[in-house]
Amino acid sequence: MIQKLGIVGCGQMGSGIAQVAAGAGIAVVAREVSDDLWKKGFARIEKNINRAIEKGKADEAFKVKTMANLTGTTKLSDLADCDLVVEAIVETMEAKVEIFTELDKICKPETILATNTSSLSVGDMSAATGRRDKFCGLHFFNPVHLMKLCELVSTLDTSEETLATARAFAESVGKTVVNAKDRPGFIVNSLLVPYLLDAIRLLESGGATRDDIDSGMMLGCGHPMGPLTLNDFIGLDTMLNIADIMFDEYKDKHYAAPPLLRRMVKAGYLGKKSGRGFYDYRKK
Repeated sequence: MIQKLGIVGCGQMGSGIAQVAAGAGIAVVAREVSDDLWKKGFARIEKNINRAIEKGKADEAFKVKTMANLTGTTKLSDLADCDLVVEAIVETMEAKVEIFTELDKICKPETILATNTSSLSVGDMSAATGRRDKFCGLHFFNPVHLMKLCELVSTLDTSEETLATARAFAESVGKTVVNAKDRPGFIVNSLLVPYLLDAIRLLESGGATRDDIDSGMMLGCGHPMGPLTLNDFIGLDTMLNIADIMFDEYKDKHYAAPPLLRRMVKAGYLGKKSGRGFYDYRKK
C-alpha cells in the first residue's frame, strides 16, 4: 500500500499526479529544482480545485485536505522514505537516467521507482538502477485530474508484486489501468501519434484547411477536439520530441515528423503554452 508518494518534477504532469494522490489522502512530497517551481505547481493544483468548487464538484474541505497532504522541496533526499517515487521531468533519456541513478542510492530498498514517460524505454531507465524488479512505467494523461486512464508499463524485469502495487496505487487515485509492454508509445501514443502527424501533413499539403480538418474529425468521428487543436494542447515541441523518438525506434514513416512541425517549433510556435501554434491563443 502506498502511503507516501514522491514526485520528481512539479510541472503540468507532476503537479497533476500530486493533485490526484493528495486528494485521495496520500502524503505527497514534490521535488523541483527551485522553490519557485514547486510553488508554481502547487498554485496550479489550488487553481484546479477552485474551478471544481465553482462547478460544485468539490468543496472547501476537500481543498484543505488536499493542500495539507502536499509538501514541496528542492532536495531529492527528502524522497528517501517514500513508498513510490514517480518521475515526471523533461522527456530525455539522459535526464531521467541521471535522476533514477540518484534515487536508487537515496530511496529505501523497498521503494518502487516509476516513470511517467510517454515514449522512452522504461527498461533502459531501470537498467541504471539496482532495483529493476521494482521499476515500472506509470503513464498518466494530461490533464491528470480529469483524464481517467493510466498505462501501467512493465519491463522484462518488473515483478508481479511491483505491478500489483502500482496498479493498486493508480486505481486508488481514480484511474482505470491498462497494461502495456515496454515499447515506445505504449498503447495510446502508438495509435495517436501517427493520427496527429497525419493531420499536420494534410494541412501542409493543402488538402484541407485547419478549421475543416478539426471540424471534420470532431463532427465526423465524435472526437472532443480536432487533431490540430490537440497538437497545440500537447505542445508542438513535445510532439516533435515524441515523433523523433518513435521514428528512431521503428524507422516507420508514420512516425516521421512533418517539416511544418519542425519549422513551427524552431520558430517558437509551441502551441497553447507559448500562446501560438496552429491557433493563436493570444486573442482569447
